[in-house]
Amino acid sequence: MKKFMDENFLLSTGTAQKLYHEYAKVMPVLDYHCHINPQEIYEDRKFENITQVWLGGDHYKWRQMRSNGIEEKYITGDAPDYEKFLKWAQTLEMAIGNPLYHWSHLELQRYFGYHGCLNEETAEEVWNLCNEQLARDDRSARSLIKMSGVTLICTTDDPADPLEWHEKIADDDSFDVQVLPAWRPDKAMNLEKEDYPVYLKKLSEASGIEVNSFAALTEALRRRMDFFEERGCCISDHGLEYVMYSPVSDREVEEIFAKRLAGGAINRQEEMRFKTAFMIAMGRAYHEKNWVMQLHYGVKRDNNSRIFRAVGPDAGIDSIGSNAPNAELADYLNALADTDELPKTILYSLNPVDNAAIGTIIGCFQDSSAIGKIQQGSAWWFNDHKNGMREQMTSLASLGLLGNFIGMLTDSRSFLSYTRHEYFRRIMCDLIGGWVENGEYPEDYRVLEKIVKGISYNNAVRYFGFDL
Repeated sequence: MKKFMDENFLLSTGTAQKLYHEYAKVMPVLDYHCHINPQEIYEDRKFENITQVWLGGDHYKWRQMRSNGIEEKYITGDAPDYEKFLKWAQTLEMAIGNPLYHWSHLELQRYFGYHGCLNEETAEEVWNLCNEQLARDDRSARSLIKMSGVTLICTTDDPADPLEWHEKIADDDSFDVQVLPAWRPDKAMNLEKEDYPVYLKKLSEASGIEVNSFAALTEALRRRMDFFEERGCCISDHGLEYVMYSPVSDREVEEIFAKRLAGGAINRQEEMRFKTAFMIAMGRAYHEKNWVMQLHYGVKRDNNSRIFRAVGPDAGIDSIGSNAPNAELADYLNALADTDELPKTILYSLNPVDNAAIGTIIGCFQDSSAIGKIQQGSAWWFNDHKNGMREQMTSLASLGLLGNFIGMLTDSRSFLSYTRHEYFRRIMCDLIGGWVENGEYPEDYRVLEKIVKGISYNNAVRYFGFDL
């Protein structure tokens, strides 16, 4: 029997162990998509206890605590932090086979030196150990980032954001990890939302352009893109229900926009046409600036209305949506490629049924402008577990070039989430090692080192063009 989460955790062969320990483990971390608050990085936040750093904002854990019958006051309510931690420890006992079990214990091992098992009986011991260490200066937000070997972080930022914290971090010579903004214009696109006119006023103030037409909207966004670019931004991200393609003329999109500004109701067809025009305009702007476009789709959000009213978005009440209309995704990419305006693009579907479709679509739009110009993103959200990661990489390998894959990202709000890169790298090395052991790929460590280090870090550095 193998030991619990020892140095060869998830590494089932000698080749996998060699690939991980000699190649993957030594590589730095590039976190090109996350939701960390840059203010907390600048202020070098110190956490009072493990609950604050572990359970605050972590909807992955919240949904499992609800699945364990825990009252909401211990999840997002006002219960004491120790009681919340105890309820999580009780829940974790039941999480056999869940990635949260592995992530939690990797975090305890790497950041706090605890190699036991967290459960109801050990909760007080772990609570005291973690809190003693969190009180030290070398467990602050910046210290946790440095401990993780991170070289660069891209946060997620609205076009109207002043980016003041990014500027302050950039001016602080005492911290050598780059923290760059990433462009997330969802609020500018979602004209069906009730507060859309309020947002347009905010965008108008930030850009200095009165947004009273679709043309003015795109002009305001381009001006804000210039502002973001001056502060190091080169990545965009879109959260979509799915990637739509419903062609619309300039006149029609202006009519739809004017109707919305006048307070008229927008039907589904009008919404899709407007969003198509919006995404075409953004894709062209990204190509012009050589930015990378990330498309996250396949989510059905805020399913539980009662919890949404009490907690708000990102409360752990989202789910996988139906598989995307992949023909429309291909049509959208083609609309940009047809005029040679398709930017480097990363596609993430929350529905694993889309893996093979994505694998075939990306092959249609590769060209010599960049190695692996169109990428399938790492297994995302409900798929970033062992089976989901293996399935995504196996599908990508079967239909494309896994060796050019840009690898893992945290997509997290937690400063302890960088162990997810370790988890991913172990799974990746076990998968590749298995192919070598089975005679499906030669035992050529010159090439294997290049592949493993590339997927772990180097491919992403090259793809995004970061100066590291």
